[in-house]
Amino acid sequence: MGDDVVASQLANIDVVIVVIYMIGVLILGTFFARYIKSAGDFFLAGRALPFWAIGMSVVVSDIGAIDFMATSGAGYTYGIAAANFDWIGSMPAMAFAAFIFIPYYWRAGVFTIPEFLGRRYNAAVQIIHATIWGIFLITMLAVMLWMTATMLHTVLGWDRNFCIILIATITGIYTISGGLSAVVMTDVVQMIVMFIGGAALVLLSLHEVGGWSSLQETVTAMPGREDHFTLLLPHDSSTPYPWTGIVFGLGIVMATGYMAGNQAVVQRTLGARSEWDAKGGMLFAGFLKVFIPLLVVVPGLCAVALYPDLSSGDKAVPIMIREILPPGLRGLMFAALFAALMSSVDSYLNSATTIWTNDLYGRAYGWITGRNLSPIHALRTGRIVTFMFIILAAMTAPLLANQEAMYNFIQTSLSMFQGPVFAILLLGILWRRATQWGGLAGLVLGVSFTTILHNTSGVFPSDDPFLFVAWWSFVFTIIVTVVVSLVTPQDPDEKVRGLIFGQVMKDGVVQRVLRERSE
Repeated sequence: MGDDVVASQLANIDVVIVVIYMIGVLILGTFFARYIKSAGDFFLAGRALPFWAIGMSVVVSDIGAIDFMATSGAGYTYGIAAANFDWIGSMPAMAFAAFIFIPYYWRAGVFTIPEFLGRRYNAAVQIIHATIWGIFLITMLAVMLWMTATMLHTVLGWDRNFCIILIATITGIYTISGGLSAVVMTDVVQMIVMFIGGAALVLLSLHEVGGWSSLQETVTAMPGREDHFTLLLPHDSSTPYPWTGIVFGLGIVMATGYMAGNQAVVQRTLGARSEWDAKGGMLFAGFLKVFIPLLVVVPGLCAVALYPDLSSGDKAVPIMIREILPPGLRGLMFAALFAALMSSVDSYLNSATTIWTNDLYGRAYGWITGRNLSPIHALRTGRIVTFMFIILAAMTAPLLANQEAMYNFIQTSLSMFQGPVFAILLLGILWRRATQWGGLAGLVLGVSFTTILHNTSGVFPSDDPFLFVAWWSFVFTIIVTVVVSLVTPQDPDEKVRGLIFGQVMKDGVVQRVLRERSE
């Protein structure tokens, strides 16, 4: 069987399930438009989100296309080591973010991560960081749209361009109308659907291969797949997942930087109704993350036994949905996978809009006019930018057709700046002596260093060394920021007041002001 062969149409009950899901999500998302009166409502849901909604939204926005499609593909290609991106790479980082970064962000009252960096260092750092993340988020939008189109084409045979237009239209309508509130509440529904559909696929996949023991015996007997059930691979492994890269590059740098410095994740906690809800939401998300590898990596491993000759691991899950699941469950899992991809699209769309509206357009508007954006002006601009971005992503999505290993493509893109950004973010919060010039030098030289590492062959044993690049760029940026900070004048107290972790948590004057702000 060729892996590009198109299956027959879904059964009637599957079509009904999918149509009900799509209509329901659209209605639910647009329902929240009535509560959007200002930029605060649009970008931060009026700071009224409960912890359970935050936690579910964080998980579903993170596991969307990256896990259900790409991590399953990584499991198919490299084995169970791909599960470390949730077990080692997410849960410890989410706990660290919940107790250190999240309460700080919430008390400081910022809209975006670049906004904090701009206050802590200078406008140049804010603009550079906002531009980097803004470009990455738009690229991720296109990635998600293309993966959705690939899934729909593989399962149903629908034209990819039609699929891109369909998902862009549905997601664009409720994100433009309801903002973060619509994104979070539709994510809640999408997570429930994903967990039910994912569990069904896991159980039937294991049944098809004869259980876990039979699966392990079959796969490890295949040439070149002897290590598919090894969780921590040797340091000299040619795969992208050696244990040293997993522990240092992923566990310490990329994962923590992602959970504490990714606008798509942090923005949900910034919309919390209280500090407790902000921390509780991240911790609840960490608990839910325990189950993700079971839902996404196991089907990829089962696909190795059932379809060992796929041209791309990213096609494993769509083909298993098509071939294994019976009518009814096929429609449910189809809706679950559709939900996973849609949740990623709306998350990146909303976060990209927030950064570009507040940190780039807002800064430029202030320099030109000498005034800040009014809440109504920011709201209108945000909706216009959202519309422009979904159109841009839809137009550029077909350009990603040759990016077969989507997961590695995503992680490699992140490694280009995640280490330097996390370094200046960590020092900015925890070290009073970090100066604006130290942060700027660290960011610029750190990103330049990652570019050199990525374009120098033979430095690392892995063929795709993004984890090592993330670790060493983090270390390099720490050194540069510290050295430059020590040789440049210390920033005055009034500039950093309320921006250092210890001050925000312990300074009585700052605490009184923040309490008044939150009441």
